[in-house]
Amino acid sequence: MYRDIQGPIAKVGPLSAMIHDYNFLPLYELSGINAYLKIEAMNPSGSIKMKAALGMISDLENRNVINEDTILIESSSGSLGVALSIICAERGYQFVCVVDPNAMPSNIRYMKALGTRIVMIEHRDINGGFLGSRISYIKGCIAEDQRYVWLNQYENHKNPAMHANTTATAITDTFDKIDYLFIGAGTTGTLMGCLQHFATLSPDTRIIAVDSIGSVTFGVPPGRRVIPGLGSSHRPGIYQPAGIYAFELIPEAEAVMTCRQLARRYGLLAGGSTGTVMSALYKWHTRIEPGSTVVAISPDFGERYLDTIYNDEWVNESFELVTIK
Repeated sequence: MYRDIQGPIAKVGPLSAMIHDYNFLPLYELSGINAYLKIEAMNPSGSIKMKAALGMISDLENRNVINEDTILIESSSGSLGVALSIICAERGYQFVCVVDPNAMPSNIRYMKALGTRIVMIEHRDINGGFLGSRISYIKGCIAEDQRYVWLNQYENHKNPAMHANTTATAITDTFDKIDYLFIGAGTTGTLMGCLQHFATLSPDTRIIAVDSIGSVTFGVPPGRRVIPGLGSSHRPGIYQPAGIYAFELIPEAEAVMTCRQLARRYGLLAGGSTGTVMSALYKWHTRIEPGSTVVAISPDFGERYLDTIYNDEWVNESFELVTIK
């Protein structure tokens, strides 16, 4: 059951150090189970990605990799890029974010306002996505100029390690027992970090990994995707499926409908990743044993999706539907 734990109070200091990890929204509509949505949008960057960004940059600092000439570079669909931009602006680091046409304009404007240089990659990779092309560009930069340092969220083990120490720990701190945990798979940093933590401290917890249809991470064929966040056209190097109880793939149109339902039911403007994870939980609701405690992780809020997920014209054009309510 849920314990009323407020969590540690952030010390006065840099904005990037203010991690808010103990916000859980009860989902009363899911009768028969004790379900909670772990809200990650209270972090300074507005998403769960602040923790990965902080973990990876802190590691570079601890190893004295960053100097006055260093140019940090990373591929991001938006949320990690925003988090890295905040930390780099705060600490005076140069940062280049490599994006693609699926990146939300609001995120690009946010990063530019913080001094980040944006590189837009518009040619697709062999799987029909952009990730392979973005990574190829980065590899070219670091091969040609030794000032570039690639954070590489897809293979950097400080990404899942940070989530094991924060995201997963906050969940086991808050609940006596967790029967099911629903986690979205993007870079799989959150997923892998939770797997590491729960394997030791709560091995009976059944972890449900959730992704968008069209993503190749779970070993299925690639397909068209238009919502940034979850999913990948290349399997992340840190991803290992061992220990995952079940896999759930969600159509993007269904995730959009769930986002809009959450807005009407809870007054919660959820991001696309949250809509995907919650769609999976709704599918599983009747299969979950009565009385179970269930946690789903919500990576971000939906303010930056107002021109996409919550825009009827964009939705109808993107999914060839007459209406999505």
